[in-house]
Amino acid sequence: MQALFDLSGRVALVSGANTGLGQAIAVALARAGADIVAAGRSAADETAAQVAAAGRDFLFLQADFAEGASSMRQLADAAHAWRGRLDILVNNAGTIHRADSLAVSEDDWDRVVDTNLKAPFFLSQAAARHMARQGSGKIVNIASMLSFQGGLRVPAYAASKSAVAGLTRALANEWAQAGINVNAIAPGYFETNNTAPLRDDPQRAPAILARIPAARWGQPGDLAGAAVFLASRASEYVHGIVLPVDGGWLAR
Repeated sequence: MQALFDLSGRVALVSGANTGLGQAIAVALARAGADIVAAGRSAADETAAQVAAAGRDFLFLQADFAEGASSMRQLADAAHAWRGRLDILVNNAGTIHRADSLAVSEDDWDRVVDTNLKAPFFLSQAAARHMARQGSGKIVNIASMLSFQGGLRVPAYAASKSAVAGLTRALANEWAQAGINVNAIAPGYFETNNTAPLRDDPQRAPAILARIPAARWGQPGDLAGAAVFLASRASEYVHGIVLPVDGGWLAR
């Protein structure tokens, strides 16, 4: 059974792996045996140290996920060139803009949608070209509770994360026959930089906590099992799912 989750010899590209959920996922994949390519705007020294402690190799690639298709192609090509293969892609990098919908500017909208939706599509496209030649690959998108719900004061984020769920299913339909599994994880309310304004809100924080059956906010490490599952042979016949890891939020 353990062999089903073994990622030895695999290369995983994780976007936004310098902190939070991306860091936890990258470290989990490394502990399962994968070598890690971390891509992001800022250095990922802490992630690199944890990957090294797991006995795996690490490469950091500078990337701006609002730069467009050519930048994403260059990123995937560089990740593939490192070891001559690319087995796993985790589209984790994302951003959020909190404002009343009447106050959202076009620049605000474009920055969120370009980072959360456009970049994952074109990075997946570029990675899938390498994976298709290999005959196998795993793509894991990071969706959200707002892939299912509307949220408050985050219209661009809600739209982009709803679209990530649809994109996951669309790509799974096309690429399953090429040996590429495309799935997504939908984290619930986790303690990350993005949720700091919610956790600091004296009204919303207790209301959110009261709805979570697990009676706590998620910790980044809570995503480890789901990430390794969707990146491993254990999920070989799993295509197009959006897996909530939410402490029971959606069941409430």
